[in-house]
Order: sequence, then structure tokens, then C-alpha cells
Amino acid sequence: MYSKEKFINREISWLSFNERVLQEAQDPETPLFERIRFIGIFSNNLDEFFRVRVAAVRRMVDLGRDEENLLGDMTPDELHNNIQEIVIEQQNKVQEIYTNILQELEENNISIIDEKDLTEKQGKFVRNYFYEKVLPNLVPIMLSKGNKFPYLRDRSVYLAVKLWKKEDPEDLAYSLIRIPGRSVPRFLVLPEENGKQFVLYLDDIIRFCMADIFFYFDYDMYGAYTIKITRDAELDLDDDISKSFVEKMSHSLKKRKKGKPVRLIYDRDMPKDLLKFLLKKMKLAEGSDAIPGGRYHNHKDFMNFPEIGKKKHYYTKLPPFRHKDLPPFTSIMKMMREKDIMLHYPYQTFNHFIDFLREAAIDPKVKEIGLTIYRVASASKVVNALLNAVRNGKKVTVIIELQARFDEEANIFWSNKLQEEGATVINGVPGMKVHSKLAWVHREEEDIMRNYAYIGTGNFHEGTARVYADDGLLTADPRLANEVEKIFDFFKQNFLRHDYKHLVVSPFTMRQTWEDNIENEIALAKQGKPAWMTLKMNSLIDPKMMKKVYKAAQAGVKVKLIVRGIFGLQVGLNGFSENITAISIVDKYLEHSRIFLFGAGGEEKMYISSADWMPRNLNRRIEVACPIYDENIKIELKKMLEIQLQDNSKARILDPELSNKYSKKNTTKKYRAQEDYYNYIKSITKE
Repeated sequence: MYSKEKFINREISWLSFNERVLQEAQDPETPLFERIRFIGIFSNNLDEFFRVRVAAVRRMVDLGRDEENLLGDMTPDELHNNIQEIVIEQQNKVQEIYTNILQELEENNISIIDEKDLTEKQGKFVRNYFYEKVLPNLVPIMLSKGNKFPYLRDRSVYLAVKLWKKEDPEDLAYSLIRIPGRSVPRFLVLPEENGKQFVLYLDDIIRFCMADIFFYFDYDMYGAYTIKITRDAELDLDDDISKSFVEKMSHSLKKRKKGKPVRLIYDRDMPKDLLKFLLKKMKLAEGSDAIPGGRYHNHKDFMNFPEIGKKKHYYTKLPPFRHKDLPPFTSIMKMMREKDIMLHYPYQTFNHFIDFLREAAIDPKVKEIGLTIYRVASASKVVNALLNAVRNGKKVTVIIELQARFDEEANIFWSNKLQEEGATVINGVPGMKVHSKLAWVHREEEDIMRNYAYIGTGNFHEGTARVYADDGLLTADPRLANEVEKIFDFFKQNFLRHDYKHLVVSPFTMRQTWEDNIENEIALAKQGKPAWMTLKMNSLIDPKMMKKVYKAAQAGVKVKLIVRGIFGLQVGLNGFSENITAISIVDKYLEHSRIFLFGAGGEEKMYISSADWMPRNLNRRIEVACPIYDENIKIELKKMLEIQLQDNSKARILDPELSNKYSKKNTTKKYRAQEDYYNYIKSITKE
């Protein structure tokens, strides 16, 4: 059954979000090298979209029905075709933007050249680099009609090579070479000449030295064309009860790498005979499965483009600063006993949280530490602090979600490492993902045990804390910290279902709590009283919650929404949703915090949460929303919402047409939310 409600399809909405990322690459006000990085982000996003969402749509097409209620009046087949049309259009736009960026680089004496542009001097440099760094990593595979086609790695870029004789074009051969993206940088910066800088793709280094690779044969002509395969990333966990969950995950990850292909991108200049050969061998259909692209793939590598530009080519750095209540050499737990502390990333330093763990690890009065891990850095200071706590004799309980998409292997590694050191590791909750961001410290004080907690909107990842806009509450308030202890009791023994009077926990009470708050605003509106709510999240696509928002708007509740990504509502429709306004902010930082503010008849209720309004968050995940009781913290978060709502630089209006037009209100003054909030937090730090 396909929904006939006034909803926007989830996948189409997501593609509209990625279009906003592409707008940043196109915006002439975005610094030049940041525009290059946004092309990388766009490409990386699209890869994940195909691996997960398009793969799911393909399964719907194969089954002839939807897996979960499909929003929008489309069959799976129609949706799949619609996605392909939008993606092809976006890929063409990327090529146009990239061409313009190349021109701007030229104007700044930076050239991205190919193998045909190399001078004799540059050629010698490249050939030496090839023999020293590249060639040891290359293993060409010769292709033939009779041999089995080799397995192509997911998201890796390959050169499909055609070899032939100039005097006899019918005497030809085909080969595949995987471009070694991990062991060798994708870009080579050549020696500067006359004040000009030159950058060469690794692909073109290989093309330049093609004769050196195939010297065994007597071919004298070569053509090399990039291809990239994207595979279904769905994990298939078997039901063998003799295996541990970690074993099942490890086995399933190996199978994922051989998942069904969902997309092949190929160089549109590839000869027809070579393309036909590849598609036949890979059992793919041109058009539906294979998408023509440019000369280069894996634009995600632009996220790590060499930093050779000038200062003006990058965003102005906004260095994170300390929280005003946490000066150096201050006991964080002592300050937490005095008041709640809200950390705002990336404006304030993530080191405060690491210091909190480090203090707990060496404090002789601390008996137990608990933490939930969804994603952590590869060289994690957070995990290192936990390991030190174990070595200091603390009981450490870590809940590691092994099914954190694309971080499964890293989480298996940390799971094993922590267990080896003696920590208690719990690999999630059966049937549900643990997505909550919680830390808990159990400390002995004057013959009683006291709880300290951290409740956040983002991962315990010092890398993403520099680029994700998140919030985290440090609290020793017994109303909150004692309930965090209850959640860890539940993690340890899943049959323990506590009552939570303050924290809101999904899948148990969260949906009902949000619905109750909305119904309260509806009741106020019907009484003619002021009724409003301001909601900030990453995605809003849950059908029941969207119907509630529509119901509120029709009752006269003023609804202001700040939604970065997927958004399923159609706002501004007369007689239906004109009381709803919605914006999305895409800028230098990734907006990741979830903040929910309800008017509540003057007794405002505010929450921060790890959960979006999506079926998976409200139905199938352990998520936590935390009420904000401290009035000063409420003021800080309300100020964030106010600043974001007046943004007229990076805010886009979310309309039913998915036009992504910039919000242009208050045109007499420029407002840019992320910079303005940085300055606001900095100003109250100096008070």
C-alpha cells in the first residue's frame, strides 16, 4: 500500500538534501578549496545513499512491494527510475561545477593537469614517483571472454584498459587495474614552476606509465577509462545460535563486500565494445544499472585534497574554546556538583569530555564507569581513557553497537580491545540498535553512591566533534544522572524495564512523550491561548509524527522546524500546513544536534536528544531525550534556535517543490547562524 498523504518521498527528499550540499560547492561565496571539499562530501553521501537506500529500493522492485510504508504516490519501480533521473542530472551539475572550479584554480596559478600536459621535466618526476610508490601496489588483471570476471571491490575505482595495435586495431585485449586509493594518495603535487602549482590525479600517473605496466605484450596503443561499482550494504545476519554476535557480524561484513551491485559509474568516453564487454560480464543493464560519468570517479577523495591554497581559499578558522565554568586544572565533577554544564561542539572543545573520563579514571572514589559507543575515532582518546580506568581498577561497562553502519569493523576491533583489557563489553541490545550517547560515573561520597552523567546528541568522536554541531550535558542532577544509571542497568539485564520520570527513552516512552507535548499545544490553541513549538533535528520522516505536526498546524499551533536532511512534510499549503515553516542549514559544520522546544502555555519544555523523528529511531533504537532544567542552559539553546531561524546566508526554505531557495528575510543585515552562534557563545564565555 502506498501512502496518499501529503508527504514527500524519503529518497527524493534525501536527494534534495544532497543538492543543498552541492549548492555549497557551487556558491561563489564559499572559499575555493572548501568548494572542492563539498564536491567530495556530495560524492561520499551519494555512495552511501546507493549502498543503503537505493539497494533497499532495488529489493522492493525485485519483490514488487515496499519493505516499509513507502511515502509518496509511487511504486518501487517508479521511484527507482525517478532516483536515476535525479542522480544523472546531479552528476551533470557536478561536472559543470568542477569545470568552473578548475577555471578558478587556473586563475590562482593552480592547475589540475592530466598525463598529456606533462613537460619532460615533470614526466621524469612522475615516472620516478610511479616506480617508487605506485607500481608496487598495482596488479593488472587480464580479461577474456572465457575467463571468469574478477570480483570488483565496493566503491573502489578501477581503470578499464583497452590495449590494441595501431597497425591492426582488431588485435586487442582488455584489462582491469584497481587504483590503490588507500596505500597511495589520490593526488600528487608536482614541484612548483615559475610560481605555479600543478596537481596530478593518481589515475593519470598510471595512464602516463601504461606502457611500463604492459611491456610484456606487443601492443602499442592504450586507452584507460575509470569505472566504479557500488554494492548493496545490507548486512545478512544468520541465525546460527552456535556463533557469537561478533562472529556473525564479522562473517556478514565479509559478505557485504561481495554484495549485489546497485550502480556502475563509467567514463562516458569509454569505447562501446569495452563497455558492452564489461556490462555483459557483470550482468548489468545499460541505463538502469550503469550511469555514464566523467573521466574521474570517487570525487569523495576531494575531501582530502592537498592543502596548497592560500588562507583566503579556506574557511576562517573558528578555534574551539573552553567552557567558562571549566578553566584549566579544574575538577569537572566538582563543577558538576555545583551546576549543570552544557557543551556546544564544535564551538567549545571536546577535550572537556575526555578530561571528565580521565578524571573519573584516576579518582579513587570512582567505582564504575559506563559508556555507549556508536562511532569513535580510529585512535580514540575516549577509549584510551576507558582502558586507563580498567588499569586503575575501575569497573568499566561499555555498550558497543556493532551494527553502526560502516563502522562495524572498527567497533568489533574496540570491542575486542576493551575485553582483552578487562572491561565488560555489551554488544548492543537484541533486536534494537543502541544509538543513545551516554556516559555514566558511579562515585562513592560520604557513605553514599552518587551518579554523574553526560547526555549528548552526538558521538564520542573527537574527530567529528570538530565538524559536527552537537550538544552534550554534563550533570550530577539526581533526577537525570540516577536515571542514566537505570539505563545502564537495562543494558546489563534487558529484562529490567524501569520507569523513567525525567529521561525520555525510546522505544518505550519517546513517541508517546512527543505526541503528548504536541497534543498539549493543540489543546492550548483550541482554547485560544498561544501555542507553538520549535523543533530541530536531522530528519523528520516518521508518518505518525508528521500527521501529528499537520494536526497541530491545522489547530492553529505555530510550528517552526529546522531540519538538515530528510524532510517529508509539505509546508505552506493553504488550509493544511500554512502554520508550519521549515528551513535547512548546510554550512561549514554539519548540523547534528536535536533540540525540541514546546511553548507549554508559558512553562516552556525543552529537550536535547540523540533521536530524529524517523521510524527507526522511535521504534527500533535505544535513544534518549533529556529535559533541560537549568534556566541558563535553556537560554543558550533558545538563542541557538533563534539565531538559526534568522539565518539568511545558509538557510534554505523547505518547500513542497524541493527548490532549496535560500531564506532571504532580514535583508538589511547578514546573518550566518554558525558564525553568529560561535560569537554568541564566545561573548558569554568572556562575561
